[in-house]
Amino acid sequence: MKKKIAITLGDPSSIGPEIVLKSFLNNKFDPDKFILIGNKASVLANGISFPKEIEFVEIMPEVHNFETGKITKVSGEVSFRSLELACDMANKSEISAIVTAPVSKESINLAGHHFSGQTEILEHFLSRNGEKAEMLFVSKDFRVLLLTRHVPVSKVPSLITFDFVVSKINELSSQLKKHFRINNPNIALCALNPHAGEGGLIGDEEINVLIPAVEKLQTDGINISGPYPADMLFSKAAKAFKEGTQPYDCYVSCFHDQGLCAVKTIDVGNTVNTTIGLSVIRTSPAHGTAFDIAGKGIADCSSMTAAIKLAIELAC
Repeated sequence: MKKKIAITLGDPSSIGPEIVLKSFLNNKFDPDKFILIGNKASVLANGISFPKEIEFVEIMPEVHNFETGKITKVSGEVSFRSLELACDMANKSEISAIVTAPVSKESINLAGHHFSGQTEILEHFLSRNGEKAEMLFVSKDFRVLLLTRHVPVSKVPSLITFDFVVSKINELSSQLKKHFRINNPNIALCALNPHAGEGGLIGDEEINVLIPAVEKLQTDGINISGPYPADMLFSKAAKAFKEGTQPYDCYVSCFHDQGLCAVKTIDVGNTVNTTIGLSVIRTSPAHGTAFDIAGKGIADCSSMTAAIKLAIELAC
């Protein structure tokens, strides 16, 4: 029997439970292929009928009330324990993939679990032999990897070292071959500085780090080019997305907002946050908790649905 896919409901005070249940109500997903992990009260609070045929593992069943749209310690604890259980199931080879609804980093930290995001929690519980979680955003054939994730922008230049870039992109190429079945991934690297540093006039990271890293990767057989000015690279990606054919299999951004501004402008509704590099694939919608509309029944589930569909595809 094929292993199921675990889906965590995310922060119980957010739109997480709503978008998960809407995804099942609006699509013909086989309920036998999934396990839901979360708190049932958060589902019922959204006024959505719970599909009894789907296996459900309840977290903290003693909690029956959540402050909808609020950052709270109890919501953070439910969120964290849901992820912890999903990771435990993955480590025991009981599931084939993990799909996560959005969580609040503030709520999780308020509950005493000091992580900067779900990716970091997954890496903590799932990493084997020094594996590193990588954050890859996917919409059809438009893919963007973040070299650095949840760190202050001021720290990015010190993190972007020659060895760091070479290691990350080598792993990216390997993962694109393994999970996305791309035989020779064509990768484009964004520059760190405006206009790719203008020959050192606006920063020297391109000259000292990025160009040598690209040359080393090319020598090692990796199909990569750049570094290119990010604004022009992503403007071409946006045009290509509309036309339906990307010139590159993956774009690599140096820091969080450099990549995500492009991703969310081009196709936020159907983009999936994908964690690669660990023993199990994880997918998630490319948006947050949306506390401002939680409990109103108006949340768009399209990115959550896309995350579930990608998990099914990659878990094959």
